[in-house]
Amino acid sequence: MSKIAVLMTDMFEDVEYTDPAQAFIDDGHELTVIGTEKKEVKGKQGDVSVHIDRTVDQVDPDEFDALFIPGGFSPDILRADDRIVEFTGKMVYQRKPVFAICHGPQILITANVLKGRSVTGFKSIQMDLQHAGANVFDEPVVVCGTLVTSRQPDDIPVFIEQSKKVLKQGVEEYV
Repeated sequence: MSKIAVLMTDMFEDVEYTDPAQAFIDDGHELTVIGTEKKEVKGKQGDVSVHIDRTVDQVDPDEFDALFIPGGFSPDILRADDRIVEFTGKMVYQRKPVFAICHGPQILITANVLKGRSVTGFKSIQMDLQHAGANVFDEPVVVCGTLVTSRQPDDIPVFIEQSKKVLKQGVEEYV
């Protein structure tokens, strides 16, 4: 199936990683957790630890079929790293499926890839999304081409459903 890059560091929102990740794995997709350094990262709630499989210097967007960005404080930390921003931008420009929940779209803001796109995100970043040129909707999930965004943990079921749908369509385009 698909190879999905997951961008994370410490302070990710636990369930915004665990629930979608498990759904992707259950469907046979392979996840590679990417960060700025190889280490164990902890979720914001302190319930989940995840090992960074590879650093951003060890990967190329061409290796992956999709990108998943869980929320929490992790995206805000990661977007300060130009390598993460460049990786994200390349994934978007290659029209690969991108799934970002809650604060995940912050990396997309910094990558400057949202102008004219329809998105959503956590309430506190919706104005930031608008300033980045996005059309912002306060909806549980917004799908804009291969981009799937959601607002918060309550939206996880519909986020997973739409992400899997876009991922399936994306995979079918490659074959």
